[in-house]
Amino acid sequence: MHADSSRNARALLINGTVGVGKTTVAEAVGDLLADAGVPHAVLDLDWLSNSWPTPPGDRFNFDMLLRNLRSVAGHYLDAGATRLVLAGVIEKQDERKALADAVGVDLTVCRLRAELPLIQQRLTRRHDRTAKALQWHLNRSGELDGILDRASVDDFTIDTSTGSVTEVALSVIRAARWQ
Repeated sequence: MHADSSRNARALLINGTVGVGKTTVAEAVGDLLADAGVPHAVLDLDWLSNSWPTPPGDRFNFDMLLRNLRSVAGHYLDAGATRLVLAGVIEKQDERKALADAVGVDLTVCRLRAELPLIQQRLTRRHDRTAKALQWHLNRSGELDGILDRASVDDFTIDTSTGSVTEVALSVIRAARWQ
C-alpha cells in the first residue's frame, strides 16, 4: 500500500476485447476527471508490457507489465493522483489480484462490451493498411471475448455500441461510483 491510501486513492481497470474502445474510453474518463479537478493518471497497460521477445509461458508479458506498473503507479500516487485509470486486459482472477497488488490501492474492473461485428468494423478501420495485424486482431477479438465471458473478472459491464465516447466514459465513472 502506498502512503496515499489515507487520501482514498482508487484504481479502475477498463477491460475488454481488442477494438472495444478501452484506451479511447480511458482517455475520456481522464478528461472528465480533469474537468472535475480530480488528480489522476491514465495508463495504457499495453505500453508497460511492450517488449520483445516475451518470456516462455508469458505470451502477453504480464510479469513485465506488473513490474512496470508497480513502479509507475507508485510514482503517480506519490505525486498526488487519487485516481488511476488503466486500459488493458486481464483474463483471470489471479491476474486481477496481481494487478490490484501492483497498483497498491482498491481496484475496480469495468468490462467494455460491443457486438463482434461492430468490433470487427472498428478493427478494420484501425488496421486497414496492415493485413497481418488486422487478421490477428480479428481472430483475437472473438477469442478474447469468449475468454472474458468465462472469466468473470469484472465488477460491471458497459456497452460501447451506442452513445458517444464521452457518454460511455460518464457511464463508466458513474458505475465505478467515482461521481
